[in-house]
Amino acid sequence: MSPADLVMQSYGRCCASPTFFDDFYRSFLDSSPQIRAKFAETDMPAQKLLLRQGILNLVMYARGMSDSKLRALGESHSRGRLDIRPELYDLWLDALLLTVSGHDKQFNESIRSAWREVLNKGISVIKAGY
Repeated sequence: MSPADLVMQSYGRCCASPTFFDDFYRSFLDSSPQIRAKFAETDMPAQKLLLRQGILNLVMYARGMSDSKLRALGESHSRGRLDIRPELYDLWLDALLLTVSGHDKQFNESIRSAWREVLNKGISVIKAGY
């Protein structure tokens, strides 16, 4: 099974958990005062829907989808717009993997490795837009 397929199955198990996205944002916001500040005025229910789609876009890119959606995300998160510095994506990924590990009952090191590989491919496109 490809890393992207492993991630899709794992993500499906996570999305079945009603607290997955809340738990992710709790972990992510706790990871840095700078991140908390970035989300101070955020509509969190809308943000959770964006996150759900964003993760899917990252996986679809790893499966061969065009990078246009990720480049657009990179532009919106760039220095001149939301100003999301590249190193903050590392905190994002760490918080996501921590949350996945708590919600995917089949989580193991090969699934962790697949998530890192698949998401870092797309995160590099987003970071490049900074």
